[in-house]
Amino acid sequence: MTAPGNNISVLVVDDQMFFRETISALLIEHGFNVTACDSAVSAIEAFKKTAFSVVLTDIVMPEVSGIELLDNCIRINPDMPVVLMTSFSDFNNAVKAVKSGAFDFLTKPLNEEYLVHTIETAAEHYRLRLSEREHKKILEATVALKTSELKDALLMNKHLSLEIIRRLTAIAEFRDPETGAHISRMAYYSREMALALNLPDDFVEKITFASPMHDIGKVGIPDSVLLKPGALTPEEFATMKTHTLIGHKLLDGSPHPSIQMAASVALSHHERWDGTGYPKGLKGKDIPIEGRILILCDSYDAARSKRPYKDGISHKDAVEMISRGDSYTTPKSFDPEVMRAFLKLAPVFDDIFNNHIEILKAPSI
Repeated sequence: MTAPGNNISVLVVDDQMFFRETISALLIEHGFNVTACDSAVSAIEAFKKTAFSVVLTDIVMPEVSGIELLDNCIRINPDMPVVLMTSFSDFNNAVKAVKSGAFDFLTKPLNEEYLVHTIETAAEHYRLRLSEREHKKILEATVALKTSELKDALLMNKHLSLEIIRRLTAIAEFRDPETGAHISRMAYYSREMALALNLPDDFVEKITFASPMHDIGKVGIPDSVLLKPGALTPEEFATMKTHTLIGHKLLDGSPHPSIQMAASVALSHHERWDGTGYPKGLKGKDIPIEGRILILCDSYDAARSKRPYKDGISHKDAVEMISRGDSYTTPKSFDPEVMRAFLKLAPVFDDIFNNHIEILKAPSI
């Protein structure tokens, strides 16, 4: 309980001067800081300027009643307690006022001890309400700060994950400089394709990060095969095909969603819609959607890229090759839905090939 005289300020409102001055003197004697007003109108002006601990007002007053004053108090400062003074004849109105938001009511003639107790209780209630509100503000600010810190930590973790992915993909560039430009473009191709297929935002983000890692398994392929300037023998091609299994083994088992997709991409990006791909010979929708996207993107970029054993072809010829087939490629290799998206995006693929040649750089050593 707040002790009297502990900076409790009371606004006393009564149109009867004798009663107003008597109550004010009594409260001052008990250590309260008192401001007295002779009308509800002057009281409203007073508590607009000053935050009182308690308002003590008579109900029956000319012009503006104590009930109307209560309504104004609640509107201006809903936490500030209002104690009503009433005669027995106004008892029912006082009860209604308490139900409407008054803190308490006292009947005239007032009992000094009960008056002081009521003012102290109301002031303590007000103090606790303000303390609670301040604590809530501090708590909300603390939660906001912690939330911001958590978001920053998650963003840092995301950036770290992306950095790891970029550096892992750069490994392939050390082995084969041509591969570095290829893996960079794959991120752009796959992102545009995922967007065109209306795949979820988290999928778009994951495939953008994961697709550059599709060939990470080539780190396990001997240079004699990986860097051979001519066509591969059947035995060498069988060795080259193991890069899908090697890549999956390197990436499998991670709890990170982007790495999980990277493992799937590494394993499935040579699977074909008609079941003639490798390493598992999956067919149709048994191939994960990321694999179905990657094989088409990979085929387009491979067709356009120059290699020691072949020249690159034009954008127009690459689109023709994928959509109609040639001696090496058949449209049956590709998911028809992915194919339709590719044909709509063909100009975008051409722009990516021409303008995103080297996005991911190998780290300086």
